Order: sequence, then C-alpha cells, then structure tokens
Amino acid sequence: MLKLFPQKVSNCETGSRRQFLLEVGALSAFGITLDSLLRGQAHASESESAALSDPSNDTNCILIWTRGGTSHHDTFDPKPNASADVRGDFSAISTALPGYQFTDQLPLFAKHANEFSIMRNLNPQNGAHSTADAFMLSGHKFNPSVTYPCYGAVVAKTKGFKTNIPPHIQIGNHVDRRFNGGLGGYLGMQYNPFEIPGDPNAKNFTVRDISPPSGITIDRMKRRQQALQAIDTLQRQADRNQNAFEASDSHYQNAFSMITSADTQKAFDLSQESDKTRDDYGRHYLGQSCLLARRLIESGSRFVTVSSGGWDTHTNNFKSLRGSLPPFDRALTSLVLDLKQRGLLNNTLVVWLTDFGRTPVINSAAGRDHWSTASTMMMIGAGTPAGQVVGATDDTGSRPVGKEYYPADVAATIYTKLGVNLDHYFVSPEDGRPLIVCEGQPIPELMG
Repeated sequence: MLKLFPQKVSNCETGSRRQFLLEVGALSAFGITLDSLLRGQAHASESESAALSDPSNDTNCILIWTRGGTSHHDTFDPKPNASADVRGDFSAISTALPGYQFTDQLPLFAKHANEFSIMRNLNPQNGAHSTADAFMLSGHKFNPSVTYPCYGAVVAKTKGFKTNIPPHIQIGNHVDRRFNGGLGGYLGMQYNPFEIPGDPNAKNFTVRDISPPSGITIDRMKRRQQALQAIDTLQRQADRNQNAFEASDSHYQNAFSMITSADTQKAFDLSQESDKTRDDYGRHYLGQSCLLARRLIESGSRFVTVSSGGWDTHTNNFKSLRGSLPPFDRALTSLVLDLKQRGLLNNTLVVWLTDFGRTPVINSAAGRDHWSTASTMMMIGAGTPAGQVVGATDDTGSRPVGKEYYPADVAATIYTKLGVNLDHYFVSPEDGRPLIVCEGQPIPELMG
C-alpha cells in the first residue's frame, strides 16, 4: 500500500493543480490562459532573449488596432478640394500644425496635433480582411505555409515577464483570427496575447484568469494552496524526479502569485482612477480600454494591444464614423497626454494602426470600400518626433506621392524603438529553417 500511495497522490495532485488554474478562467480558443502562458514562459531561453534584444532598452508599447479599415479620407488625410464624391460629408478643420488639416470629427487631435506624428504615405499593400490582421500586426505578408508572430509575441519572447503582469496583453477580441493574426505564430501559443474580453466600461467588468471564481475568496484559494503543498511534501519523499517538482512548483507559484497579488488586482481595477481621469478618457469602450492599457503598462506589461471593432464602413460610412470617431478622438488624445503628464511617454511607444485605407470614391451605399494602396497611421513616444505629418497622398487620396512606406517598415520602426534586433533569426520548430525577425527598414522621420 505504501508503494502505491505516492502514485495515487501524483495523479490527484496533477489534476488538482491544473483544475485550479482552469477554474480561474475558461480556456479561450485563441487568447492564452495563465496555465499555458506560464508553462511556455518558463521554457524561454535567457541567452536567446539576450541575443534577440537590447537588455538595456526597457521601452513598452501600446498599440491601438481599429479593425475593419478606418478611412484615411475621413480622419487624418481629408481632401477638401476634391469633388463631393471623394470629399464626402465631413469638413476639414485646421490643426495646431500650420498648413495641415484633419476632419471635423477629430477636434482634439487637431487641437493637439503638435503632440503626435501622423503618417500619410503608408502603403498597406493589402485590401483584404484577416490577411490584414496577420500582415499589419507582424510586418510580414501573409504566407499560408508559416504564421508569423505579432509584435507583442516577439516582445514577450524577447523580454519575458517584468512583474506578475503578463508581458503581452490584448484588450478586446477585435482581431480577425482567420489567418492567425495577432498571435504567437511559429513562436508557439504560449506567446499568444493574454486576452481580456468584455467592455472595461461595463459596471460588471471582470478579467478572466485574474478574478477568482465565483464564491471562492482569496483566503479560500490560499487554503487550497496550503493543502497542495502538504500533498507535495508527502510525494517528494517518494518521487525520484526532484527537478520536475521544482519546475512545477515554480510554474504554479507564479500562477498563484499572479492571481492573489494585490498589485495584479489593482492593475485591472479601473475604480482606482479618479472620476475626472475616467471622464477625460471617455466613458465608453475605447476610452476605458486605453485607460486600462496605461494602467497595465504602469504595472509591468510590455506590450498591450487595444482592439476596437466596427470600422468596416461599406455602407453608411459617415453615419457610422459620426458614432465611432468622437470616442477615438477623445481616447487616443487623452492616452498620449496622460502618458506625457506622468512622464511615461519617454519609454512608452503609442501606435495606431488599421487594416488598410478606403476607396477615394464613395459608393452607391454611401460607404467606402477597401483600398490597398493608401492608408494612415499615428505614432508617438519612445523618441518619436512630435508635431509632424509625414508624407502625402495625391489629390484623391489614391496613393502616396513620392516616398512611401510599407508594413514591414512600420514593424522595423516599432522593433527598433523597443530594442528588438531586426537581424535576428528565429528557428522554425517545424522544419528548422531560419526566419528573420523583420525585413523592413526603420522609418527615418519617426526615429528622430
């Protein structure tokens, strides 16, 4: 009986530990749970990470992704002198930068234009959903034979954990996964984002895997942990693989520390913010998501993606944008100004990206369709020069005039600012072939 007892405890103990983590939050189809996140991160090679990046560079990133293709004509690249079927319903307004105009739906961006860097000569080289999410969030063109990791995955692989907060987080589920955009790709699912579904502006907003299961208090979870430790003590006396026990202990202790940490709970708790700050960001999904992103960066996350849906405006483009652009205007300007006021903009890169541009000519349904040769983006922080508009498109916004940049160049700019070595090669786990981090070149105007 004594010889059989340790085996019986091992089976029970293993199941209990895994069940403990699974009970904290349901498994997601694409977002990662604490169990797989911490197992994968435990295997990260410190020597490989050192080769991948500059260890002295501690720059973080907040990326705002507006899924669907936000119209460049109706945001940062209006064409007030074009014909009505190109110009559309919005007026162009002056900005803080003499000679530059944005649409009248972005008054805060216009007022604070000297705080941002807007790029108008981005050629997205793509006009299809899902491939856009894979391309724009990695800098690599879609390839059916290999799934490239997104920016956050590479940063998580490179930098690892800074605190108990996951290094790669995605707020919202507005990323098209049909071609595995925004995921860990060939690096492995352990580098997928820790996904936070739901609306941070909702009164009942909670975070799966961080909030204890209903009816289970922190004290009760601690008692469970003590019970598991008692079982471990018995099994250690009979188990021969002490190294495996030590690795397992580290994995589960990290998970438990994350769940029970007061700092972790505080990071996700927007009620810690003043009413004024919450109002400044806007009491809506995008505003509170950007505020949550700032809190997560402050608490130790390295790369936070804020995802926003509803930007695919084939019909009623102007009616739709009248609802979505004001929250966008308030949330992003407040985020940047808040980061600057807190002294966080020097080591926090803020990027806004979308799938692609939209057609110059308005269609018969009062909408704009997909457009693959012209788009716009915003970047600031981490040494990015403020108060500039980079590049231009032609009179109808059909394509860039003169020099143009591509998603690979955006990727190179982001990685360089975050201290990731562009020339490093990963090794494909499937066939062992080398895969370079990035094939683009940093955009000089955004590097400073």
